[in-house]
Amino acid sequence: MIKTLLKSLREYRTKTILVPILMAGEALMEIVIPFLMTFIVGELQSAADPNTPNVVELSNILLYAALMILCALLALFFGTLGAKYAADASCGFAHNLREDMYNNLQTYSFANIDNYSTSSLITRITTDVTNVQNAFQMSIRMLVRAPVLFISSIIMTIFIEPTMALIFGCAAIVLGVVVAFCMIRVVPYFRTMFRKYDKLNSVVQEDLTAIRVVKSYVREDREISKMKNASGEVYKYSVKAERILTVMMPSVMLVMFIVNIIILTVGSHMFIADTVNGIQPSEMQTLIQYSVQILSGVMMVAMCLNFISLSKGSAERICEVLNEKTTLPEPVQPVYEIKDGSIDFEGVSFCYSQKKDVNVLSGIDLHISSGETIGIIGATGSGKSSLVNLIPRLYDVSAGSVKVGGVDVRNYDLDVLRGKVAMVLQKNVLFSGSIAENLRWGDENATDEEIKFAAKQACADEFINNLPGGYEYDLGQGGVNVSGGQKQRLCIARALLKKPKVIIFDDSTSAVDTKTDAMIRSSLRKYAPEVTKIIIAQRIASVQDADRIIVLDEGRIDGIGTHDELLKTNEIYREVYESQMQGGDENA
Repeated sequence: MIKTLLKSLREYRTKTILVPILMAGEALMEIVIPFLMTFIVGELQSAADPNTPNVVELSNILLYAALMILCALLALFFGTLGAKYAADASCGFAHNLREDMYNNLQTYSFANIDNYSTSSLITRITTDVTNVQNAFQMSIRMLVRAPVLFISSIIMTIFIEPTMALIFGCAAIVLGVVVAFCMIRVVPYFRTMFRKYDKLNSVVQEDLTAIRVVKSYVREDREISKMKNASGEVYKYSVKAERILTVMMPSVMLVMFIVNIIILTVGSHMFIADTVNGIQPSEMQTLIQYSVQILSGVMMVAMCLNFISLSKGSAERICEVLNEKTTLPEPVQPVYEIKDGSIDFEGVSFCYSQKKDVNVLSGIDLHISSGETIGIIGATGSGKSSLVNLIPRLYDVSAGSVKVGGVDVRNYDLDVLRGKVAMVLQKNVLFSGSIAENLRWGDENATDEEIKFAAKQACADEFINNLPGGYEYDLGQGGVNVSGGQKQRLCIARALLKKPKVIIFDDSTSAVDTKTDAMIRSSLRKYAPEVTKIIIAQRIASVQDADRIIVLDEGRIDGIGTHDELLKTNEIYREVYESQMQGGDENA
């Protein structure tokens, strides 16, 4: 896990290495200062002793004072520079981590994406990375500084009075046990808390996306209740974790006070028992300072472990995203040219998860000629969308092969294949920006004339010209200020700008009236006769003039033929047609 995360350091490796060195330098300077103070206090104590000559060596005091000032300045320099480098390294590390996660997400197939919820991915890229960033910054600053402070203080204590070093060692062991106990208890709560964060983000995302539905059905109270419950779950587990962690700081302070009391008690006894060779008041003062530094070192480690325990679950979730490999590997020698729009399904079977035994598609054998218009009809769940998703290799087949232009789609460069296979989905997605900017998703170098021509083919030019600003009209987030039918026509125009060899309409004219639907199909026949057109539809009217119509039933081809042929030979098609005729759909 650590190895995976550290790959994102890249240009910040040098600063990451320098930070612990600078922190160690700061700690050593802080160790030297109390030691120098001992000599100054010793000089003053000697001057105050009536049994010794009352002479103060001012030069010695000034020398020790100058050395203390120098050590303090060096500690300031090392500490400031270390803090700056730690901030640069941690922020850069977080930036690279988010970038690496997002870049890897772009390589995912639909099968990979199916493993995660959108809210979970958002939490991982935002909250989880922030947790890891904080733990990283704390670790590179304190996980070296604290041990250096602890070990150096113990060595200096042994040099002054070995008995006191034993007391400090026992105190450190007690604190270590307390910290370890807290860490073991708190990690499971943090893991659960992050899962609850996913749920919380899911509720927020869903409510904000569907806010119009919420308001139109007057369900604000219900959604507020859902939000309260989700937020309450996060609160419950975070409070449980924090209650455990709050034990650490009071424990450190309690042990620190007890140690100081022991030092004063034992040290006073040793001084009274032997005022000449026993421990001196100046040494007592230094020992107290070292006790503070020793226990501060333990406290720093405890704080680091606090951040690490908080971030451990986050780090695991981040590594899941980074280590996820696409289920659509690139071919060793990819093909970069698609000859034509012909499509062949040869013995195709498909299921969404290799762990499942139930196929969504089974035994599909089909040849579609380049430039042919194919309609696909079938009940919900019959495998219509699954079938067409295999053409641009959004998923790979479980068995058999899918060929475009006579070449297995698994042998194409993925960008080339998807650049020549355009899809217009039922759920249309537009982005913030102008209409022209959205259409240029099909071809970023498209001229204004090409944009207008694509819009004309999709029967979108009329309503665009009536909008304020025309093609520069701002659609807002998700195209909130145009209708569903207008969205669909814009998405069709966007797909046509790709100049594809195959274009797939996945129930993408469901929001337009039958007249506009017919105009779009007529326009495509006129302006793009060489493009293979696959139309998935619920309405017979949308496919009845196709060259051939495919009837799917439970993942298998139940019938293929023209409209007239299927009316005579296919029961499913005939039932759909008659039900729509009775409902008057043919005249809609």
